[in-house]
Amino acid sequence: MSDATHRAAAAALDALRERGMTLAVAESLTGGALSAALVAIPGASDVLNGAVVAYATPIKASVLGVDPALLAAHGPVDPEVAQQMASGVRAALAVDGRAADVGVSTTGVAGPTAQGGQKVGTVHIGVSVADRTTGHAFMFDGDRSAIRAATVQAALGVILAAVTGNGIDAGEPARDDRE
Repeated sequence: MSDATHRAAAAALDALRERGMTLAVAESLTGGALSAALVAIPGASDVLNGAVVAYATPIKASVLGVDPALLAAHGPVDPEVAQQMASGVRAALAVDGRAADVGVSTTGVAGPTAQGGQKVGTVHIGVSVADRTTGHAFMFDGDRSAIRAATVQAALGVILAAVTGNGIDAGEPARDDRE
């Protein structure tokens, strides 16, 4: 893990801890790398409820509650899928009947080839806090490893922004950060 990722994970966890909030993670594209970055930080268990690696598309529906019709129509690499994953993981990883305060998700195409009409580097990150769920779209360059690493870094930034109130508004539409 890079120093930048380590610092970003620590900052996200610190922001959650300072606000008494818990986090649940749903990963597809990153395959556990986001949760690994978080648990590398001592004390992560104070705020991290857990993570689901929903790599197979049907798991997104059965475990995270993503609408099967949405998956059938658009596939797993879709902004609304990311948002439903983020919302669904909060409930899926509830502790003592209490949903996680924040849910974050990653889905996209790391390559080496396009998937379902989506270009390599297409990434969607969903974040859900309270009654607000938004999505963030990215287009990353590089090989599979670089795209996954960039996604982890971006997701940590999305968590921090959502928790500190710098990037998630009730009416904010999915943002397209692609160049």
